[in-house]
Amino acid sequence: MVLEYDIIVVGGGHAGCEAATAASKLGAKVLLVTMSLQTIGQMSCNPAMGGIAKGQLIREIDALGGSSGIIADQSAIQFRMLNTSKGPAMWSPRTQNDRGLFSICWRRALESLPNLDFWQDTVVSLLVKNGKVQGIQTALGITIKSCAVILTNGTFLNGIIHIGTKKMAGGRSTERAATGITEQLQKLGFQIGRMKTGTPPRVDSRTLDYNKMEKQPGDPVPGYFSFLNTTPLIKQKNCYITYTNPTVHNLIKDNLADIPIYNGQIQSTGPRYCPSIEDKVYRFADKERHQIFVEPEGWHTIQVYVNGLSTSLPQSIQLKMLRAITGFEKVKMICPGYAIEYDYFPPTQLHYTLETQLIQNLYFAGQINGTTGYEEAACQGLMAGINAYRKIHELSQVVFKRSEAYIGVLIDDLVGKGTEEPYRMFTSRAEFRILLRQDNADLRLTELGYAIGLADKKRFQKVYKKKKALVSIFDFLKKWKIQPEIINPILAAQGASLIDIPQSADVLLKRPEVNLSDLLQLDKQQSNGLSTYEQEVLQQANIQVKYENYFQKEKELVKKMEQLEHYTIPLDFNYTKLKAISAEGLEKLQKVRPATLGQASRISGVRPADISILMVYLGR
Repeated sequence: MVLEYDIIVVGGGHAGCEAATAASKLGAKVLLVTMSLQTIGQMSCNPAMGGIAKGQLIREIDALGGSSGIIADQSAIQFRMLNTSKGPAMWSPRTQNDRGLFSICWRRALESLPNLDFWQDTVVSLLVKNGKVQGIQTALGITIKSCAVILTNGTFLNGIIHIGTKKMAGGRSTERAATGITEQLQKLGFQIGRMKTGTPPRVDSRTLDYNKMEKQPGDPVPGYFSFLNTTPLIKQKNCYITYTNPTVHNLIKDNLADIPIYNGQIQSTGPRYCPSIEDKVYRFADKERHQIFVEPEGWHTIQVYVNGLSTSLPQSIQLKMLRAITGFEKVKMICPGYAIEYDYFPPTQLHYTLETQLIQNLYFAGQINGTTGYEEAACQGLMAGINAYRKIHELSQVVFKRSEAYIGVLIDDLVGKGTEEPYRMFTSRAEFRILLRQDNADLRLTELGYAIGLADKKRFQKVYKKKKALVSIFDFLKKWKIQPEIINPILAAQGASLIDIPQSADVLLKRPEVNLSDLLQLDKQQSNGLSTYEQEVLQQANIQVKYENYFQKEKELVKKMEQLEHYTIPLDFNYTKLKAISAEGLEKLQKVRPATLGQASRISGVRPADISILMVYLGR
C-alpha cells in the first residue's frame, strides 16, 4: 500500500494542527499522521491560551489566517487582558479554556478542510534520497510518499515519564513514546539533545474549599482573540489563587532523594521560566510561599488544574503536599503530576523557513525545536505549513523580521542563537515590542496573509475597513479644535495643567491624563460623530495618537538595524578567510551560516568586532 501526498504532517498537537491547516487551506493535498485521532489538539498541560507575549503570538497567527485564536475563543470559559496597568505594548490577552471542547473544536476545524486526510499510526522513519525527504514509513509497514514532511512530534521522541523513582516510556500520560526517527536523523548527521518539562497534579473540584481562596474572575466585559470578532463570552468561570507554605516546602526538602531531577535520574534541562515546585523551593529558599492558580478544566467537569505546582514527587508525597495547601485540606487527586524527558534537535540546524539544512523539504516545528508552550508551537507550525507549501510550488519563502512580528523574533532566536533549555516567548525578547502589539497584529500581518492565500477575503476587507476608519479619525482629530472652557474642567479634575488657547484634539490626546473616552463625551455634545466608530477602532486610534512619538523613535531604530540586513552573505561563504575573527565567532558562523549581517550580529558568541571584519571583507 503506497499513498502519495503533497505534504505530510507528523503529529496532531498545536504545531501539527496549524501546519496541516495552513498547507491545506493554501491548496496542498495534506496528510496528518498521529498516534491517536482522539488526542488531536490536546492541551497536554494547562487549559489556557495566551498570556504575556504568548497572547501576541496567537493574535499574529489569527491575523495571518491561522486557527488557534478562533479555537481558543470557541472553547473559552474565561477571558482576561493581562498587564492593563502598563503600556499597550505589554497588554496580553489570555483565555481559560474547556480542555475537551478545545480538542473537539480543533477536530471539527480540521475535518472541514477538503484537502486534508488523516491516518492513525506511528511514524518510525523518513524516506530520504539524495538529501531530500520523499515520504514516511509507519509502524504498520505502510509507505506514504510526499513532496515535503513536517515533523511536530512534541514530547514523544523517546519520551520518558518520571514520577518519583518510577519511570516509564511515554510521550504523555497513558500514551506511548515514539522511537526510530531520532536514531535515523542522528545517522543522517543531525545533532540531538534532551529536554525536560513537567505538569502538575489534577484534582477533584468537589473536594476543594474555594471560600479559603482568592477569587480570580474574568474581565467584566470579556474580549476575544480573533480579529473576526468571534462571539464573546456571556458567562465565565472563576479561577482561584492560593499559596504554598512552610509545611509544603518542608515536605519537598525532606523528600529530595525521591525527586528525579535531584537524585540524578534526570540529566536534561528543564524550563527556566516555568519551574517545578521543587525547583522553586530549592532555588528560592528565602520565599515563604509561592502562588498557586486553581484553574477549572471546563464547563462540565470536576477536574481542576493546579497551575504552579508542577512536580515529579512520588504520588503519596504529592497528595500530602496538596493537603497542606489552604483550601486543599480534603482534596482528592485525580492524577499525579510528572516530569517528562524527550529528544529535541537544536534549531541552529534549520533555515529561517524552518526547513532543515541537512535534508531538503523536511521541516521541524514545535517542541522538536526546543520550545515550550502551545503558542510557540502553533506559530512554528503555521510558518512550516506556509513555507513547505511555497517551497514545493517554487514560490518565495515567508520569513518575518524581528521588527515585523513576535513570530519573527521567536524563529530568529531559535535559528540564530539556538537554545539549550525550553524556549519560552516573553515581551522582553522583542526589542521592537512597542510596534509589535497584540492590538495591531491584523494591521501588520493580514495583508500578507491575504496575499499568500491564507487569510480570506472577509478578513482582508475587515482590516481594509479598519485602516480607512483610522485615517478618517486621525484626520478628524487633527482638525478638531477644542476650546479651553470645554476641556479645562476635565484637565482640572485630573490635576493637569490647563490650556489658554484652543488646541487640536490629537495634541490633547498625547497628554497622559487625557483619553479618547474623555473626548467622546465632548464629541457627543458637539455632534461630531466620533462615537459612531467601533470600539476596537477607537481604542486603536487612541493608542496610535497617544504613543505616536514613541512609535516614530522605534521605527527609526528599526531602520538603522535593518541596514545590516541588506548586507547579504553567500550561503557557501568561506569564513576561514577571515584571519582576524575570533575562534568562537568562526565556529558559530560556520555552524549557523547566517543569510545577512543582521542575522550574524544576533548569533550568541559572535562579537561586534567579528561583524566589522566580516563587513569589511564583504565590502571588498
